[in-house]
Amino acid sequence: MKLFDVYPLFPIEIVSGKGCKVYDSEGTEYLDLYGGHAVISVGHAHPAYVQAISEQVAKLGFYSNSVLNSLQSRFAEKLGKACGYDDYALFLINSGAEANENALKLASFHNGRRKVLTFKNSFHGRTSAAVRVTDSQKYIAPVNEGLEVTFATFNEIDFVKKELATNEYSSVIIEGIQGVGGILIPEDRFLKELREECTKTGTVLILDEIQSGYGRSGKFFAHQHAGIKADIITVAKGICNGFPMAGVIISPEFTPVYGQLGTTFGGNHLGCAGAIAVLDIFEKENLIENSRAVGDFLMKELQQFPQIKEIRGRGLMIGLEFAEPIKEIRTKLLFEQKVFTGVAGTHTIRLLPPLSLTKNEAEDFIERLKKVLK
Repeated sequence: MKLFDVYPLFPIEIVSGKGCKVYDSEGTEYLDLYGGHAVISVGHAHPAYVQAISEQVAKLGFYSNSVLNSLQSRFAEKLGKACGYDDYALFLINSGAEANENALKLASFHNGRRKVLTFKNSFHGRTSAAVRVTDSQKYIAPVNEGLEVTFATFNEIDFVKKELATNEYSSVIIEGIQGVGGILIPEDRFLKELREECTKTGTVLILDEIQSGYGRSGKFFAHQHAGIKADIITVAKGICNGFPMAGVIISPEFTPVYGQLGTTFGGNHLGCAGAIAVLDIFEKENLIENSRAVGDFLMKELQQFPQIKEIRGRGLMIGLEFAEPIKEIRTKLLFEQKVFTGVAGTHTIRLLPPLSLTKNEAEDFIERLKKVLK
């Protein structure tokens, strides 16, 4: 049997990592400025994380969700305090796509409506909740048993107000910062007005913080820069530092009903142990503050490059838009300078490093980028 070839692979086999560095099968060291699509939050092979995972798997990795699992309650309590939503409830699943799918279901169950409003250049997963529209790609997947999708544009509140005034929308789903779309940030004022309109019309406001959350923006969730609260927040990626895990954070306005949602592996013992360790590391090492400080330093230093048309981002979620296509730049960074980066479209490099990235490592990246752009 061979692998189903649906995306290209770099001819590099990464076999180990430490902090913000990874190593291939030949022993070559790379600076990791991508963290596996924003998945590595506390750094590769963090000793406290490794210990928590190792100790738990030696006892029990998984057992049915039909029995008590105190690790779930411990994690929920820690997460609530860390993110400022301690009066909300938590439903655990395995991936970001599942989190968004369950969030859309909950919203529709809650108010009985079947329309969803989302935004151009958004990305909410690759399952039945998948939603994406860009200038070059028009793609609308069937969403949760016939939910209808309408697309708006970031920061254009008048269209949103007009649509929501119909009282036909179950929910609005929006990213705290668009990742796949190119590190596009909704204006704080827009988010405030969006919150007001959702409240006025009984529309559920879902914040997709799967990539932009968990401290990456310099706050626990990116939407908290606007000083608003969401009705539902979806999280994944950095939640367990590489172990598949996700969650839906749900307002107390929602009433749980047996059979409403379900999962096989969600909230398993191993994942919960790792996720608790991640939150402990966040607190002990002040990683949210580090994300903000190192991110600010990095964006300031990047302004020296005239080839960069625009720098967008918050914390350690940064987009570098170049005037020219970035394929050659990214290739040279990887194969000549040994730096992993991400991409969004044809002109934007994405930087999504572990939140443990140090100022010295940020300076190292700047020097390597200089060599590529000289």
